[in-house]
Amino acid sequence: MWQILEHRRVDKRLSKSVPAEILKRYEKWKDIARISGPAGLRRIKGFHDEALAGSWKGHRSSRLGQQWRVIYRSRKDVLIIEVVEVNAHDYRKK
Repeated sequence: MWQILEHRRVDKRLSKSVPAEILKRYEKWKDIARISGPAGLRRIKGFHDEALAGSWKGHRSSRLGQQWRVIYRSRKDVLIIEVVEVNAHDYRKK
């Protein structure tokens, strides 16, 4: 069984600005991650779990909705998933 660790800013973000539906999906995401780890998250197509590149290399992203993402990294040697951020993806061009 995998352990889920959340960065302190995740807790702040979740309590302030995340819609209730996204909170429910995040809880379901954590349940799946605890039981099956990153491999289980990749099997569920709705999460669109993918590796990130650039400054986020080594992290993965899963969709919680059309706009919301959870960004995490995993350590297989100790079965830990570290949730770094839950955010609303910005689709504006830079």
